[in-house]
Amino acid sequence: MRPVVYQLFVRHFANFKTGGVPWGTREQNGCGTFNAITDTALEAIARMGITHIWLTGVLRHATRTEYPGLPPSPACVVKGIAGSPYAVTDYFDVDPDLATDVEHRLDEFRALLERCRRWGMVPMMDFIPNHVSRCYHSTVRPDLEFGGDDDTSRFFAFDNTFYYLEPCNSDKAMMLPDGEFEPERGHGRVTGNNAASWAPGACDWYETVKLNYGTDYRHGASFANALPGIMATGTSVPRTWRLMDSVLRYWQSLGVGGFRCDMAHMVPMPFWRWAIAKARLRDDTVLFLAEGYNDHMKLTQGDVHSELLQAGFDGVYDGAAYEALRGLYESGTWANDLEKLNRPESPLFNGGVRYIENHDEPRVASPKYWGGMGRRVFEALMVAQYTSTAAPVLIYNGQEVAERAEGPGGFGGDNGRTSILDYTCLPRLQHWSNGGLYDGGEMTVGEAALRDFTARLLPWLQHPALCCGSFYGLNWANHQTPGYGRENGENTSGHRLYAFLRHARKARATLLIVCNFSPDHEAVTRVHIPRDAQNWAAKKPGTYRFCNLREAEMPPITCDDQERDSEGLPISVPAGKALILEWD
Repeated sequence: MRPVVYQLFVRHFANFKTGGVPWGTREQNGCGTFNAITDTALEAIARMGITHIWLTGVLRHATRTEYPGLPPSPACVVKGIAGSPYAVTDYFDVDPDLATDVEHRLDEFRALLERCRRWGMVPMMDFIPNHVSRCYHSTVRPDLEFGGDDDTSRFFAFDNTFYYLEPCNSDKAMMLPDGEFEPERGHGRVTGNNAASWAPGACDWYETVKLNYGTDYRHGASFANALPGIMATGTSVPRTWRLMDSVLRYWQSLGVGGFRCDMAHMVPMPFWRWAIAKARLRDDTVLFLAEGYNDHMKLTQGDVHSELLQAGFDGVYDGAAYEALRGLYESGTWANDLEKLNRPESPLFNGGVRYIENHDEPRVASPKYWGGMGRRVFEALMVAQYTSTAAPVLIYNGQEVAERAEGPGGFGGDNGRTSILDYTCLPRLQHWSNGGLYDGGEMTVGEAALRDFTARLLPWLQHPALCCGSFYGLNWANHQTPGYGRENGENTSGHRLYAFLRHARKARATLLIVCNFSPDHEAVTRVHIPRDAQNWAAKKPGTYRFCNLREAEMPPITCDDQERDSEGLPISVPAGKALILEWD
């Protein structure tokens, strides 16, 4: 089954409090809880065709909110009021913000995992291997503490869990943008983004410290080759490896069936091969998805995506596909440019996680991004991104109703993103959640239409041609086709129109997909399907029908050999929409 992952940020998703203020507290702005994600909510998500549900922000992390027995973290190591869920303070605990009864927060989380399973969805969570909060301290498993036995006089040691700044000076404390951090007086540590400085800058991940996987990251990927192999055991395995395996084993034992691994390219590949293999001995179906980028701080000499997939990941973020799609409206990309990203021989064709939103990216409907046109072309974007490969796909909560990042913010400012650092809400998703009824009772016509479109599209991703078929791009064959996405004054077609075939040979299933990226103009044109493409799809000479897969009531388009070869298939696609046609 092709993984279709719904990213559910618990703090936001189940927050029913409307309004709020910038930099507001939990009491002022509200906060979602595990218990508020009910069977009704999960049933509705499952019916959208979701196979996996990524429960985001659940690990206990640095925050300025106090709970009994859990004092607030120092303000200088907390971004925002709620704090970053990627500055973990206990790998074995969950965020008390998300509990109805704080003392029983782990029980409430376990119950949520069981509810997800009940509705046929595999629950996932974040695994954050590269860094922890500066004030990390496990109260659940103090026996598995980080750094307790480290040699703080050395920048690097094989079994240290952190990297320590040199020289060691007992009179010096870490100076962070918001003040001194007294616990690191005399033994400052490297930040999560590799800044080896006693005074990291505001743009550094200064609230976090980098973990040491038995290699000095300053030497790059070559040093990683000396690390243990997949069968290594005992003290030949770096201490951090063993600690992290304990983390994965702990959450798997509670029912977690998948992990989205943060900044996976910053961790040595030998660790991933070792850790994923051990996790799959415990559960051979466990899903591992990697956030990985090729352009910075990587610990491999090769291509990050290929290396992570070879290490055992089921999917790796396909940032290039995302940037190219966004570039249609921000940097002059043409639809013709998308074909080179969908080559079946590319490791990302089956293993690249496709998305148009996640918590690190601006909302598509934000007026500040996507040229201000995102809401008008939402359907075309989703179809193009999700149907052009056989890879896993990601849907971010609120995407299905075109959230605009309008909730109250704070640390992140007005940057087109729903803030993960603050107590905030999803105003448009609240129209659907309707105070916990999850019945869409307050949705606008437009919100209801987009959610209905999403719920009809995602189940089709399990169609044989889309979950295991190959790709054949058609834009190259239509560069001179009149009306084929050509803007005024252009001599070549394919600026705003994108057509391709998906074909599963064993299932004898073929789809023609046409996406109109123009926010303003209907595409009334023809699509030439060259003879080579017909042979590729195993289509013998004859007359065929092209039936609308999503709109069964639409009459089929009939086309014979001459039309396909010379005239092309006549089609019309409204502005910002897409066609998915089954070639019978």
